[in-house]
Amino acid sequence: MAQNENTQNTYLTFRLGTEIFAASIDKAVSIIEVPEIIKVPRSPSYMKGIINVRGTVMPVIDARMKFGMKPIEIKKRTVIVTFRVDIEGENVDVGALVDEPGAVIQIKKEQIMNRPDIGSKYKSELIVGAFTHNEQFIMLVDIDKVFTLDELTEINDSKEEHSLEEHIEAESHK
Repeated sequence: MAQNENTQNTYLTFRLGTEIFAASIDKAVSIIEVPEIIKVPRSPSYMKGIINVRGTVMPVIDARMKFGMKPIEIKKRTVIVTFRVDIEGENVDVGALVDEPGAVIQIKKEQIMNRPDIGSKYKSELIVGAFTHNEQFIMLVDIDKVFTLDELTEINDSKEEHSLEEHIEAESHK
């Protein structure tokens, strides 16, 4: 059965620096205020640390750094968007620090343009298209491509080596 050209897809928008990005709402789990982030020794530079989300330890990455931008400065509007990422058929929840949450919007398939030629400004392999909404240019991200299997394995190894409880214990003795 052919897909209707007027099919609308739903996206969550968010701001990184001055740019607006969007990811499929199907991948977004929640938007949370930034809690205390516990640093994990020997973790990748883009990994800010781990947090406790309803009893589950979740890695948090700096989305700006993943896109080759300057590190994020946590401010009043900064939030963590949690995404469920598919890695080789396994769902992994990861938090991404973003400068500001946006809106949930619906875009028709025909409104999405091919991936823009953005040169080396951003990691272009993460951008799958672009569209304009309310006179804003928005880059569409394939959230599953933001994380590679090697990176998630590295994050998971770091997380297992240094459990949340160990970090809380160490912090309380300072």
